Amino acid sequence: MAFSVNTNQGAFIALQSLNQTNRGLAQTQNRINTGLAVSGAADGASTFAIAQGLRADVGGLNAVQGSLDRSISAVDVALNASESISALLIDLRETATSAADPGLDAGSRTALEDEFKQVLNQIDSIIASAEFNGTNMISSAATSVVAIDGSGNTVFSVSGSDLSGMTATIQSTFASAASAASTVARIETAATSLNGLLSNLGAGQNRLELQSEFTSTLRDTLEVGIGNLVDADLARESANLQALQVRQQLGLQALGIANQAPGAILSLF
Repeated sequence: MAFSVNTNQGAFIALQSLNQTNRGLAQTQNRINTGLAVSGAADGASTFAIAQGLRADVGGLNAVQGSLDRSISAVDVALNASESISALLIDLRETATSAADPGLDAGSRTALEDEFKQVLNQIDSIIASAEFNGTNMISSAATSVVAIDGSGNTVFSVSGSDLSGMTATIQSTFASAASAASTVARIETAATSLNGLLSNLGAGQNRLELQSEFTSTLRDTLEVGIGNLVDADLARESANLQALQVRQQLGLQALGIANQAPGAILSLF
């Protein structure tokens, strides 16, 4: 090899090798810092694009899960309120049946009527307060809740029912045994209607929970798939880091030796 003070081929080669090692070291350190083998399009354009698409799907499922959680809570409040009303209707039926006894004196019938009205007021209070996040499925403004898919389309809905007029249909005075007996019949009609609502809410709650479980499982599966695409193997990267650091030190030494080579020319003079 010719000696020259203007061109040092050995230094150029050593520098190129060192630069390559430094790029590899920077890449490995980035993977260790981020935990990602593909953190941007430059690391793998097609893989990054696929991962971004899957991340968008996961984001959509997160929104779906939030909607389902709100719907489940709204149905749960309505269901609990309806079950409480159902129990109170049983109490009302017992009170009205007692008042329908022909042998009952007027004072006792009046006391039963007062008790009856208090329970009706309690039912009205439950209906008015059965609200979650602005949604009341059993009030005069009864609304439905929906389950949506990742595109925002409605998968199915759970309808509510207006119970605000229930107490008016069974309101009665116990002036006589006959009026109390007719109240019993109206309570039974209201209870039958309420049982239909309970069945609808219970079935809807089950469907919402199943949809929520499916959404959660699908989201987890997608996140695992994203990880398989872009996550770095930290054990492998740790081993690479050690090797690259050694190569970097050797490259620096090789560059230093190569830079000293032109000095050998001085021995010729």
